[in-house]
Amino acid sequence: MSETKIKDGYYKIRPAGRHILSIGRDLIKDKYAAIVELVKNSYDADSPTCTVSLLPFQKTILKENKEILVKGIKVVIKDEGHGMTFNTVTDKWMVPSTDDKLTRENKGKSPKGRLMQGKKGIGRYSASIIGEDMVLETIDDNGELTTLYLIWEDFEKAKYLEDVDVLIENFKTNRPSGTEIIILGDEEHLNDWNEKQLKNLKSELKKLIPPIDRTIHKIDDDTENFQIILELGDFPYENYSNKKETIEPYPLFDLFDYRISGSVNNEGIAKLTFENNRTNDAQEVIEPLNLNLNADINENFQSFCGEVKFDFRVFDRDPSSIDALIERGLKDPITGESVGKREARIILDTYNGIGVYRQGFRIRPLGDAGFDWLSLDNQRVQNPSLKIGSDQIIGFIHIEQEDKSGLLEKSARDGLKETSEYFGLMEISKQVLKELESRRFLYRQKVGLGRSKRKIEDKIKGLFDFNDLQEKVNKELDSLGVEKTKREKITKLITAKEEKNNKIADELKQIIALYQGQATVGKIVNVILHEGRKPLGYFKNQIPLITEWNDELAEEYDKGLLDKTIDRLTVIGEQGDIFTKLFEKLDPLSARKRNNKKDFNVREVIENVLDVFVSEFDSQNIILDIDCDINQMIFGWKEDYYMILTNLVDNSVYWLKNSKKSTKEISLKVYEDNELITIEYRDNGPGIDKKFIESEIIFEPEFSNRTGGGYGLGLAIAGEAIDRNGGILKAIHSDNGAYFKIETKIQ
Repeated sequence: MSETKIKDGYYKIRPAGRHILSIGRDLIKDKYAAIVELVKNSYDADSPTCTVSLLPFQKTILKENKEILVKGIKVVIKDEGHGMTFNTVTDKWMVPSTDDKLTRENKGKSPKGRLMQGKKGIGRYSASIIGEDMVLETIDDNGELTTLYLIWEDFEKAKYLEDVDVLIENFKTNRPSGTEIIILGDEEHLNDWNEKQLKNLKSELKKLIPPIDRTIHKIDDDTENFQIILELGDFPYENYSNKKETIEPYPLFDLFDYRISGSVNNEGIAKLTFENNRTNDAQEVIEPLNLNLNADINENFQSFCGEVKFDFRVFDRDPSSIDALIERGLKDPITGESVGKREARIILDTYNGIGVYRQGFRIRPLGDAGFDWLSLDNQRVQNPSLKIGSDQIIGFIHIEQEDKSGLLEKSARDGLKETSEYFGLMEISKQVLKELESRRFLYRQKVGLGRSKRKIEDKIKGLFDFNDLQEKVNKELDSLGVEKTKREKITKLITAKEEKNNKIADELKQIIALYQGQATVGKIVNVILHEGRKPLGYFKNQIPLITEWNDELAEEYDKGLLDKTIDRLTVIGEQGDIFTKLFEKLDPLSARKRNNKKDFNVREVIENVLDVFVSEFDSQNIILDIDCDINQMIFGWKEDYYMILTNLVDNSVYWLKNSKKSTKEISLKVYEDNELITIEYRDNGPGIDKKFIESEIIFEPEFSNRTGGGYGLGLAIAGEAIDRNGGILKAIHSDNGAYFKIETKIQ
């Protein structure tokens, strides 16, 4: 087979005419993003201001001897910066994707030292989404005026980019330096700007530069000296017609209920301050925290991402909290008058989200209302009392430059690339928010804003306790002078009802105990699913192969093939035994009916619980220390002690897994003293905050200090389980990890 060359040579890539539209109109997210890009260019030009004007117009033109009314819109972006020279316009502005801002001698800074916002070299072409034609007028410091005129349709029609001629002219002028971009749109573009769209634009500009407490954040950039002015022409909307205003943050930002702010360095050390506007004890400086990134093998790889500064402001949304927000001074952003409850909720619905900022400018869409990039709403569904929803928070995250943080912006200006640093930022943000959530939960429970769900058995007992009713009835009978014989009959009726209801109460307690057991089974199931993948995988791979060998043996006997088959079947049997033992771990809690209390061997229960987590202990190198007599007995429900210990061990495994300690330990000590049997349970993980122990908030259902969420049921279930057995579960503060005591009376 021979090949004959026909042609050869070197050729150049020739961008199509519509390439400009592809990197502008088609790549940019929306018209708000386009305006934001042009505003950033004004900032890069060292301008003290940028005026954004949206000016509807209508005029009469003569067409085919007929007067026609034409409507449209003129969008103007004007600044007072250093402008551009003729050469800058022709050699850089006209060059798509230029690296000019990256390769400057002052390393990405403007002449006056501002950190440059635009780096991709394509932001200016986003203007094509706003209108049909564009005029650029720019005056440099030497008084040279350069003008440029673009018709975007020309690029759409041109076969190649080089086929489009762009008119550029140069003049001498005595006008001050600056740049003005004028974009003209037809009636269709005008109709794009309805009342809602104008409101959204105003919101985007307000969120572009965050309100910054510089005593905390120490931002070094010049954004505080940069003002954005919005001018609106003759729109047919009362609140958005013939207005001109300087864009400022809404007062809502300063009226938060709770706030956490501070920084996390590149080693995960956090310095944070918590503020509570709902109490006199308003500020708490949190001891430096070591925030760890220790992703599970099935999760995204995570890395630290330079120094990150946080400012999270949270608003409660129950009726009393809305009232308190209004009292603190929430006003209508347009009229300046105090708002009603409905308007307050609308403002909270509109201005929320956690934004990410670089050099003082937001990276869209992170921070857009409804763009829940941290999945806060999913976590809140699981645990609504503890977790914060995306509509409750206004947050500001300040990140470093790309070369320091590894956090890279997408070319389309629609967020950050999903690198390991990005997932690290997500994890750190959740951990910082967790510190606020736990303190907020503690405060709300303390002042009665949250509903306590502890001591279920006590509540059931109170529900069916008729002593108060009996006393009230007796007083009423005394006042009426009812005869003794009749009173005795009434008392007997109440007593009989109480006895009947107490039987129902006992049944409810047993049902609750079963449900709590099932909740604990869920934790064991997670372990079984993880450990069961290996034998299941072996079954899946080997059974089809054995079936194939069996078919071959049926046709012709082969001793070697038979031996291989027997060998594989033997291994399948061994893997089946592993699988059976995994399911046996569910037995203690999988019963449909609870037996009566009886004596049981506590050492046996401890070993069975620890056996559930043996693979976790091995993978995390966790050392176990059990100090318990092999004949030690306890009287009670064995299933409850399985629940207690399973939940304690599950918590320890989680926290030790996220610990950087070289030696990880769990210890259990069982002993008798002063007519009590005590189980001391310890681990050497990060431990529990003293205030959470003193308030006993850790035993509240829904309270969880885990970063990735959690239902907050483990310790609550453990506490209820020991209550049923007449014992006590106590958390004791320790500087060396978690420390619990389980105490029950010797029978």
